[in-house]
Amino acid sequence: MPAGFHEVRFPLDVTPGGRGGPEWRTDVVTLGSGAEHRNARWAQSRRRYDAGYGIKTLDALHTVLVFFEERRGRLFGFRWHDRMDCRSGAPSRTPAFTDQRIGTGDGAARTFQLVKSYGTGYAPYVRRIAKPLAGTVSVGLDGAALPAEAFDVDTATGRVTLAQAPQAGAAVTAGFAFDVPVRFDTDALGIDFAAFSAGVIPAIPLVEILD
Repeated sequence: MPAGFHEVRFPLDVTPGGRGGPEWRTDVVTLGSGAEHRNARWAQSRRRYDAGYGIKTLDALHTVLVFFEERRGRLFGFRWHDRMDCRSGAPSRTPAFTDQRIGTGDGAARTFQLVKSYGTGYAPYVRRIAKPLAGTVSVGLDGAALPAEAFDVDTATGRVTLAQAPQAGAAVTAGFAFDVPVRFDTDALGIDFAAFSAGVIPAIPLVEILD
């Protein structure tokens, strides 16, 4: 059975208790003088989570067990709701079509990839957003909102296709809510039921799937 992706979210009643966030891979070499040389090994960050913190009852554990079995362990990916970073702007604010610039018109291109930028002054990081939530994407052109019928969104890839190509130089912007594509980072759920009964939280590692 080949690997693939299931367009389904990790159980929402467990997700709020998860923990995790982005990581980078950086080589740091310290010279004899004490000076450092630092080199980035990854071109993009990768997120890791532990879903075990959301499991408080045997019923919740069973729900995750069913989900894990259907994913065949690490074989199939799925969606994860990252409460800290799940919108084009701040988590507490409703997405607006002006939140993120996703492209510039050239008079011919109609398809643009959803992205989210982090930082503005020194070295902004632009992250590709592949799993927007259906019904949450709004698009703007040079500061004016486009009607829903003027664009189409592929929620499996994060690509936005406009009905008409924007004129050269036109700013294409978007607002959206999104999930993170992840997979289990283990093929075995080793749950110690005695420890679970005593309140010990099981570890259920997840890792972001990057293109």
